[in-house]
Amino acid sequence: MFEIATHLVVLLVCAAFLAGFVDAIAGGGGLITVPVLLLAGASPIEALATNKLQGSFGAATAVVSYARAGHVKPLQQLGMAAVAGLAGAGGAMVAHLMPADTLRIIMPVVLVAVALFFALKPGLTDADRIQRIKPAVFAFTAVPMVAAYDGFFGPGAGSFYMLGFVLLAGFGVLKATAHTKMLNFASNFGSLLVFAAGGGIWWGVGLAMAAAQIAGAALGAKLAMRIGARLIKPLLVVTSTALALRLLWQVWG
Repeated sequence: MFEIATHLVVLLVCAAFLAGFVDAIAGGGGLITVPVLLLAGASPIEALATNKLQGSFGAATAVVSYARAGHVKPLQQLGMAAVAGLAGAGGAMVAHLMPADTLRIIMPVVLVAVALFFALKPGLTDADRIQRIKPAVFAFTAVPMVAAYDGFFGPGAGSFYMLGFVLLAGFGVLKATAHTKMLNFASNFGSLLVFAAGGGIWWGVGLAMAAAQIAGAALGAKLAMRIGARLIKPLLVVTSTALALRLLWQVWG
């Protein structure tokens, strides 16, 4: 049934629950699941592909949770989601063709910048801010760039979507979090289709992790909606910083 030993599956399921919880609030769930998948014996491609499988379920659960509470209307995001899905698939297609060494060096710097922005920027609340670009421009600039990165590399994509919604679309922190999940799901799903066609997914393990992701994401979204920016901001800072440190360790450790 499972591709690996049962005790390793239990470890991965626990990691997936925690990742779903964190990802529903601030993004960065891949920081937890990808290293654990590698620790369990997955190759880099198997880890990335299996992570996309279980992560898609967590993102979809967060979308449903936020939509039921009225924080997002998924039908209004279908255009952006289509762009994200196509860009995510494109990113996955080039994942085997382009060396990621340069990206791994740049990413920690960018993630530290994200963490510092949310930690130090005054006035970041759940209230909407000034819209700097039109939705159509946002959909065809920021969205495909983040989505392509999500398909190609992955970790931190949720934080980048979030930053785009806050800085460019003018959303409050909670609204940005809610709208991020639909695009995160789309780019995850688009890249998942590419990885599924190429093989490499641990289906048994991935589906077990998906069940845990659903539970974690539901709990995380519930807490985020209850507490809002007071929970989202510090967790985003912690996850972005932790991911940056993890990437730095991979490059220079």
